[in-house]
Amino acid sequence: MVAFWKGALGYEQQGPRDEGWTLLRDPQRSGPNLAFRREPEAPGPYWWFHLDLYSSDPVGEVARLVGLGATVREPAQDDHDFVTLADPDGNLFDLVATRGYSFGQRTDG
Repeated sequence: MVAFWKGALGYEQQGPRDEGWTLLRDPQRSGPNLAFRREPEAPGPYWWFHLDLYSSDPVGEVARLVGLGATVREPAQDDHDFVTLADPDGNLFDLVATRGYSFGQRTDG
């Protein structure tokens, strides 16, 4: 899962911080950090989380993410502006079609 999100967001891995923890960081320091923690009491091997990624090229971005190991869980539909995918560990996230975004980062003012 960490390798997938590192590639999907273009982030750097900072860690492991200690046993069971690792942190991904935006190399330009403009995006949020993502911390991943193994939690034996969680419903799966990790804490559940949900991210929305934004892209001006949703078709191309879905193809790129699938190439990194994501799977499409709910394809694009006429009545909504997102595709639901799952990372390699099955955690769901949405890719939202939005003008002015690339790889989840805003590109216009």
